[in-house]
Amino acid sequence: MGNHMSSTFASHWKKLRSGRVRLLWLVLGAMLLISTFPMALYHRQVLQMSQDKLVDTEGVQQTELTRSLADEINLFDSNLTQQLISQRQILALTDMVQNVDDPTVAAKVTQLLENLVDSNRNTFLYLTAIGRSGKGTSAAQGSFHQEQDPFINKALQRAFSACQQPQTLKYRSDPLALGSSNSPAFIVAVPLKVGDDFAGMLAAVVTLEPVMRRLKETSVRGRTVFIVDHSGHVVAHPSGNDVVPGVDLSEQSSIVGQIRSLPQELRTTVNMRFFQKERNRAVEMIGTYSTLPDINWAVVAQRSLDQAREDAGVKELNRQALLFMLVVTVVAILVGYFFAVGISDPIRGLADSTRAISAGNFRQRTEVHGAAEISELAETFNKMAGDIEEYIERLKEAAEENRELFLGSIRMLAAAIDEKDPYTRGHSGRVAKYSTLIAQELGMNETDLDRLKISALLHDVGKIGVDDRVLKKPGALTAEEFELMKQHTVKGANIMRPVSQLKDMLPGIELHHEHLDGRGYPYGLQAHQIPLMARIIAVADTFDAMTTNRPYQTAMDTEFALGKIKGLAGTKFDGTVVTALENTIQKGKLKLTAVEVQV
Repeated sequence: MGNHMSSTFASHWKKLRSGRVRLLWLVLGAMLLISTFPMALYHRQVLQMSQDKLVDTEGVQQTELTRSLADEINLFDSNLTQQLISQRQILALTDMVQNVDDPTVAAKVTQLLENLVDSNRNTFLYLTAIGRSGKGTSAAQGSFHQEQDPFINKALQRAFSACQQPQTLKYRSDPLALGSSNSPAFIVAVPLKVGDDFAGMLAAVVTLEPVMRRLKETSVRGRTVFIVDHSGHVVAHPSGNDVVPGVDLSEQSSIVGQIRSLPQELRTTVNMRFFQKERNRAVEMIGTYSTLPDINWAVVAQRSLDQAREDAGVKELNRQALLFMLVVTVVAILVGYFFAVGISDPIRGLADSTRAISAGNFRQRTEVHGAAEISELAETFNKMAGDIEEYIERLKEAAEENRELFLGSIRMLAAAIDEKDPYTRGHSGRVAKYSTLIAQELGMNETDLDRLKISALLHDVGKIGVDDRVLKKPGALTAEEFELMKQHTVKGANIMRPVSQLKDMLPGIELHHEHLDGRGYPYGLQAHQIPLMARIIAVADTFDAMTTNRPYQTAMDTEFALGKIKGLAGTKFDGTVVTALENTIQKGKLKLTAVEVQV
């Protein structure tokens, strides 16, 4: 029982794969549509709502995070600036502000700077007071020496030049990368003045390590938080060596590119979705930035949408829903399959019978079973099949009679042509037979064989229009007479051309005297310009002419005639056709007899 069900299922599955069981597909499709489409639609809506909620939640979190960090950075910047201003006031109260480059006060100034560095080890790496002469004193943390870093020296020189400008109240450099670890830093400076006169500069190399720690603390679960300046250059990034301070991200990141296009004085927080290229693929991102117009920076937080979905469990929800839909789909397929089989079996029988009749098996009948409507359809089909079979048989008989009548007419016409010359009696029939044998050796199909046979029978039909004086002349023809004889090919084609059923036979009639080397007639065609039909008839015609008695020659034996024809292969005759003739003779299919050959 189990094996029978298994084989039945395998049989139905094979038909299903071949595309024959259309009703089965229809029923299965309906079952799937009813069972899974509403679930799929509901699932899609739930996922869309979950994703929208996820994006909103992530946007709120990023907004709070970037605003909080922006406030912290503003406070950080305000504190360090205030400390520099306080230090400047101390220098002013001690009357050292105007001569910080004086060696006599260098020790006191250095002590003040060292005290400030010691009390701000998390902020100041290096502190210097420079007089208007460009010289001064400094203090640094541990092993930090600004002389070892040419970038810091150049940045300090730019700060000194900026502080000399009357409108400069405070100067902040572009982001710097310190040491082999590319630690983020920048230089902040305030001018030293006596009244309105420039007296020097108080500058500090400020480390952003406290800010970096906050960026790393907040860059969790696929979220990246970093700081860029208004030009799109990195100020601090949690990736450290991978993204060095000062690198321009405006071309790589859409969100940074948007920051660059904002007015510098604008304070804003913006959420956005964008695509970012990662590992040669576009990744959809959720991002937020908060600007700090006071220091021309912006805090950026971004996260890939896929990572956000995974953290929120959206992917797991999607997998569970898809698994449930898969189970429902399988059940729907099984139920629909067995339901459809009972309906589709009788219809498949009708379809099989229809295909059999279409293929020519008019004796095919279908079993009558199933519902009343299907049984009635089967009975009607069987009656129709019987009527068609009877009608086809009558058509075949009529077609065979017409074919025999047609071929008989062709044979009579060919015989009438051959009778004009007693030496050519039976010539057209023999040429038709030889041509057919050669074509069969070449593998020509049945349809082309029929056309070739008729064309060969009619190949000399144009001799009807040739004067008997020329046609029956026992001796050699004069040049003028030969020109008249050559016209029989064109005349034959013109005689047959009005008969539409013979249009495919005309090449053999008109071109069987063309030669491969172009020296034949009537048109001097060469090689493959000559149709295969004409090339076959040319060889068969010549072979029969050589092996029958003519006024100008005695019949040659088979081997001698074949040798002559082989000698003309490649110039007058097609070598492939000549080889086919030789093979036919060697196989014993072509034998010369004294009796007239009928085809």
